[in-house]
Amino acid sequence: MKLFAFGLGYSALHFINRYGDLFDDVAGTVRSADKAEALAQTHVQPLVFNTDHEDPAIADHLKSADALLVSIPPGTSADPVLARFGRLISGLRRPLRIVYLSTVGVYGDRQGAWVDEDRLPTPASPRSTARLQAEKAWASIGKDADKATHILRLAGIYGPERNALANLAAGKAKRIVKPDQVFNRIHVEDVALTIASALMQEGKGQIWNVSDDEPAPPQDVVTYAAELMGITPPPEQDVDAADLTPMARSFYAENKRASNRKLKEELGVSLAFPTYREGLRALWEAGEGRN
Repeated sequence: MKLFAFGLGYSALHFINRYGDLFDDVAGTVRSADKAEALAQTHVQPLVFNTDHEDPAIADHLKSADALLVSIPPGTSADPVLARFGRLISGLRRPLRIVYLSTVGVYGDRQGAWVDEDRLPTPASPRSTARLQAEKAWASIGKDADKATHILRLAGIYGPERNALANLAAGKAKRIVKPDQVFNRIHVEDVALTIASALMQEGKGQIWNVSDDEPAPPQDVVTYAAELMGITPPPEQDVDAADLTPMARSFYAENKRASNRKLKEELGVSLAFPTYREGLRALWEAGEGRN
């Protein structure tokens, strides 16, 4: 089995570090020569791919790949991977399992209601609209008889070095409050497990919500992290008065609860961290937030 990953980022590298031994060969793309050099001593072969350059070896790896993991987000007008390699991937006449990492953001705002994979996406932001178009394009490739595309709609990812404990230790944590606002989350370990499960799934590809059991107000997560650390949490801030980036504010414009029933019952994923409490507690015990 040979794996090729478009985008050796946080989730992809965690998957490879956890499950890379399942593959005889692992290669993937990075955006810069510096990142390629940083990964050169690992068991992953890094190849540069960006708007100005592509390593010619990428095409050769694609022609022999058995599994494809795609985590590069689409641009405003096109998916960069499909724009450059879509025809090559579509034309491959060999069995190919594709996992595309998307987002629950494609559902848009549901005013706190539950959404599952049968619910028609209604993205509101240009970013989520582009995601949905990319999903459809990758799913279309998966309709070939010798291919299958699994779409993983991820909730907010947290894990080592990316969590409320680390933010508190760095003095960057905020308790932003918007009445009735909740978010789903997912630990990167459970993302890796889901990728592995999807690649092993027989039959045609499907869509899967990858989310935890308990959508929760964001301020509650920060409060719990502060309790673990034995410190006073930062004061609450009303969302309208908070100093947020445009992207962060756009997240608060949408409110939904993403169901993971299908993930657990049909894909057979048993979450290692079903809520933020188990996830943060394990991270704290591993040394996170102890600067």
